[in-house]
Amino acid sequence: MSNLGYGFPKLGVTVTKDGVNFSIYCKNCKNVALKIYEEENLVYRFCLDSKFNRTGDIWHIFLNECTEGSLYLWEIDEHDILDPYALSFTNEDMCDKKKNIVIKRDEKNLEMHLNIPWNELIIYELHVGMFTKHFNSGVKSPGTFSGLIEKIPYLKGLGINAVELLPVYEWDSYTGRYNSKNELLKNVWGYNPINFFALTKKYTDVKNKYSFTEIQEFKNLVREFHNYGIEVILDVVYNHTAESGHGGKKYNFKLLGREEFYIFDQITGDYTNYSGCGNTFKCNRKVSKDMIIDSLKYWYLEVGVDGFRFDLASILGRNENGQWGDVSILNEIAQDPILSYAKLISESWDLGGYYVGDMPTGWSEWNGKYRDVVRKFVKGDFNQISDLIKRIFGSFDIFGRKISTPYTSINFITCHDGFTLHDLVSYNTKHNLDNGEDNKDGENINNSYNWGDEGETHDENILEIRRRQMKNFMLILFISQGVPMILMGDEMGRTQRGNNNAYCQDNLTTWVDWDLLEKNKELYEFIKNMIKLRKKYPIFQSTSYLECDDTRNGDIILHGTKLNQPDLSYHSLSIAFELLDKKNNTNFYIALNSYYNDLIFELPELQNEKWHRVVDTSCKESFKTVLEEINEKSYVVKARSSIILIRKQKQII
Repeated sequence: MSNLGYGFPKLGVTVTKDGVNFSIYCKNCKNVALKIYEEENLVYRFCLDSKFNRTGDIWHIFLNECTEGSLYLWEIDEHDILDPYALSFTNEDMCDKKKNIVIKRDEKNLEMHLNIPWNELIIYELHVGMFTKHFNSGVKSPGTFSGLIEKIPYLKGLGINAVELLPVYEWDSYTGRYNSKNELLKNVWGYNPINFFALTKKYTDVKNKYSFTEIQEFKNLVREFHNYGIEVILDVVYNHTAESGHGGKKYNFKLLGREEFYIFDQITGDYTNYSGCGNTFKCNRKVSKDMIIDSLKYWYLEVGVDGFRFDLASILGRNENGQWGDVSILNEIAQDPILSYAKLISESWDLGGYYVGDMPTGWSEWNGKYRDVVRKFVKGDFNQISDLIKRIFGSFDIFGRKISTPYTSINFITCHDGFTLHDLVSYNTKHNLDNGEDNKDGENINNSYNWGDEGETHDENILEIRRRQMKNFMLILFISQGVPMILMGDEMGRTQRGNNNAYCQDNLTTWVDWDLLEKNKELYEFIKNMIKLRKKYPIFQSTSYLECDDTRNGDIILHGTKLNQPDLSYHSLSIAFELLDKKNNTNFYIALNSYYNDLIFELPELQNEKWHRVVDTSCKESFKTVLEEINEKSYVVKARSSIILIRKQKQII
């Protein structure tokens, strides 16, 4: 290869008509070389001269005869490293065997976004592989991007308009853990990145490890979701990398300057571990901030995703010493003239602190307090009613101290991390022995209850109350102010057999069993109808916080078993309320009973109208598509049940 050039300091690779520019940030390294490969064979090695191939802390070189698809590695002080800005890697299982692939950026072909209003979102969290890997999924290419495309009509039919995909950029699968069969377990969730740009080949149809078709496959997936009116939100991991702490592997960042990219304890000198994965990325160092912003804009502009859910986002709010700060890259992302238009969702906690409600204006947040309170209430714990009311009506007490709306709160009962909905009502404790950590991993406090037997059972009484409780959870979720999110398969009763940390289970434990759709059709239809109800009536998706006023001048009137007498005491296990939808001339009466006995609720009087039953979770046909008139002045809400009534006029004027 001839006609070398000095190159220019634009990070990553830049493909031009004349060749390829290579560039990498490397502050304190002395010997830098670029290696070019043909498959596994090294064919060129170019040593860079700091006098000519370095601008500031950025090294660069231009190769005239290089083209898209070429393979390369950087060599830093005699160590081969992966390019942090690479858009594709070769497909070896061992990350230290991978090579970077030269990819031509498509910066001029900007993708369009759906821009669905926040208050209208229904989010479905899913794993690309696990969603279709089961042999009964019925797709041509199980576990792939194209396999997921085949299931988009299913999601559309359920009523979903946003999917939140677990990580799709390349990660290290190695865990060092073995199951009971002495089989090495792999990390399949993807929360262990080796860079923030390169799509994984784990979900591609093409088996050639040197190809880079995964990029086009994923773009096709995004476009197809958009064709069905469904947004795509990526789960992104910027809080740590796969290199772990002392003794961990060295792929790139450690060799480029560990002090530049990682936070260290100021006293011990050890890697801080706010992520729980061995290191904490120094997100507020200039070079790191630029990389994160560049990564987000690549996915948003060139790939076309609509937004991002940030894993352990509070780490992005920590300064270079690990302290939480008021000003950080979180502010910059929310104020960016481009990224501020993306959906921005934070997981606002890490191993060092809990910051739900503390994110800058412009962020929506996973509401862990919503999850916990609703779980406790449905299970029957005391002293939950006051907090439950706050959670149902948008958690103003948490988010109201900044400029916010109800959809600042992302409401969820379950997510990938923890029990599924089925397991939440089927297990008292976690069952993670197959993870190879003696059942020590995973959350210990799940606020779950099995209702009589641990795990699977044939007792119809237990099965009936489990079905009812799953409906209670979903009813509360879809009548709550904020953005609802459900976990893949919850609508059909998917189980992980009590495993609440199934990050390393790529098998029937985690794969969606599509036979459950018919087995648990009643649950599926209930959730589908609850989504329809939410979409039809704007009172459930308000853009501003609802007002509570028992004079009927507000939006909410609280009741107990007696009208206008909500029981907020410690031992209370029930609450009722009216929603006054003045814009649509519609009222709803909703009662929630987590007591072990039936309760009689007085109904508000209506003039020339009747209450009609929409939902009663104690009934087998819980959701009434043909409304039933209520002629009594009260309603018996069965033990551990919920109801929704709607005001309906005798005559339609």
